[in-house]
Amino acid sequence: MMIQRWQPIEAMEILRRQIDQVFGEFKDLSSDRSPTWAPAIELQDTPENLLLRVLLPGIDRNEIDIHVSREAVSIAGERHYPNGAKDPGYYRCEFSYGKFYRVVPLPLPVQHERASAEFCDGILTLTLPKSQEYHHRLVKINLGEMASATPATTLEAASEPVENESSATVATAA
Repeated sequence: MMIQRWQPIEAMEILRRQIDQVFGEFKDLSSDRSPTWAPAIELQDTPENLLLRVLLPGIDRNEIDIHVSREAVSIAGERHYPNGAKDPGYYRCEFSYGKFYRVVPLPLPVQHERASAEFCDGILTLTLPKSQEYHHRLVKINLGEMASATPATTLEAASEPVENESSATVATAA
């Protein structure tokens, strides 16, 4: 009996080809539907707003449909094929074309009626004002009570606003 050394890279390559073949067959079956893709996003938290940036180069601003609710943002649109893109003269095409649809769940509620949008250089920027209960607020903490408090009651004492000369102001997020 001959001992054969296991080659994990070869096994992975065979598996990749088999998966590509399965998905290629699936794509052929669903070719009557238009292809979809998802644009890249960035979601940034600022003190007053959430900023959502969507990378949409080469898309006309009139081809973008945006819906904002308190909990999520949905963005849909289409990037059309350029003239001759379906021509068999292409050796390779890695650009994404067709319809896209993306739903971005938001980490906290926003004031959707005050949302604004800007589209510049292929980047869509949505400014989503946070709901009032999620704005940063100031809480006064009495340092004298914290020193004499037991560890179990430290948080309770720290969360109550106290007005006197030995208090410190600390910013906390709600």
